[in-house]
Amino acid sequence: MDSSCFTESIYNLIPSDLKEPPQPPRYKSIFKTTIKNDMKKIKTAMKTMGPAKVEVPSPKDFLKKHSKEKTLPPKKKFDRNQPKKPAVPLRTDHPVMGIQSGKNFINTNAADVIMGVAKKPKPIYVDKRTGDKHDLETSGLVPKYINKKDYGITPEYICKRNEEIKKAQEEYDNYIQENLKKAAMKRLSDEERDAVLQGLKKNWEEVHKEFQSLSVFIDSVPKKIRKQKLEKEMKQLEHDIGVIEKHKIIYIANNAQ
Repeated sequence: MDSSCFTESIYNLIPSDLKEPPQPPRYKSIFKTTIKNDMKKIKTAMKTMGPAKVEVPSPKDFLKKHSKEKTLPPKKKFDRNQPKKPAVPLRTDHPVMGIQSGKNFINTNAADVIMGVAKKPKPIYVDKRTGDKHDLETSGLVPKYINKKDYGITPEYICKRNEEIKKAQEEYDNYIQENLKKAAMKRLSDEERDAVLQGLKKNWEEVHKEFQSLSVFIDSVPKKIRKQKLEKEMKQLEHDIGVIEKHKIIYIANNAQ
């Protein structure tokens, strides 16, 4: 009997559990590490707020009117007989062959490098541990302006403006003095002004002390009237003190003494 033939058995009637085939291993790209490093470099370069530094346009190079319009080339005289393209070479013409140069380019380049002046590196500064580089000259860290000849000297236009302001103030003072003499006005001296100011402050302290001595409960009409009177006097004294402190020059009429 052939062994490959199906043999009949009672055990074949028992239902058997189907075994699922094992899953193949998960796919993993071999370029994962390279892509991850590239993305990390790009993100690290933009950690300082946005993309890399871009040169800011100069205020002198502002946009002018009609500057973006295309300009036509200058008009040329058209010559119909002039050929447009060079003539096509003939079949019998042959290019020049066999031209060689005796120049030694290796020695020439080496001599140029040895005798040439070394290029100075551009000054930069780094402000982050990640290595963000910036131009040092435009950063303000290089003391360029203090080395100028006119550093610390007041410009001429400011001196001229100060002289004009001083002259205008003198003319205004003279004009006021003339008008005051005509109107019979008198200017308070600094001593008189200080004496008036100290007197007003002393009066305010006395009224304030009297105001503080009022009773806590104001339950009668005379008390209310007295409180309102003291508040009015304090307010008027505060106003007068503020006016005198604000204005250093005060004029009064001669008949008001």
